[in-house]
Amino acid sequence: MQVLRNPPSGWPALVLNADYRPLSYYPLSLWPWQEVVKAVFQDRVDVVSTYDKVVRSPSTEFLLPSVVSLKAYVDQDRSPAFTRFNLFLRDSFACQYCGSGAELTFDHVMPRSRGGRTTWENIVAACAPCNLRKGGRTPREADMHPASRPHRPSMFELQDLGRRFPPHYLHESWLDYLYWDIELEP
Repeated sequence: MQVLRNPPSGWPALVLNADYRPLSYYPLSLWPWQEVVKAVFQDRVDVVSTYDKVVRSPSTEFLLPSVVSLKAYVDQDRSPAFTRFNLFLRDSFACQYCGSGAELTFDHVMPRSRGGRTTWENIVAACAPCNLRKGGRTPREADMHPASRPHRPSMFELQDLGRRFPPHYLHESWLDYLYWDIELEP
């Protein structure tokens, strides 16, 4: 991971909840500068840190925010949406049968042909070769058992898992609000 002293391309701002924790770690909660400027003028966010870049309008000028916090707290205790991304994150972007991270697909642990449903509790990440090998059989019939039992994760669990996957770059103004072990380059 690279820590940037110059602003990242596009001048995004790190968005923090009202408690100064990121809304999301993976993907990192970043807004484009245009959205941040709009939120500042709508008084929905507080500016915590800025870049050295000035933006101007006919009546005002100000520094572009690099970190903002929401004025209203967004509850993080809601159930996460069942999406491909969230499922892969829950399973650490690894096949639950062989551990590979390549060609990930969904696998119904109890096959749909046997009444299995598309739910958190019946789907695991599987690489294409393992998914094909298991086919329409149960784990016992295929002698293929998932490494972890499929379950509905909490938002806190997904956030914690997301910390395992830091982005490729971070701006130095974001570091005080993120919780990865980061070594600064000289």
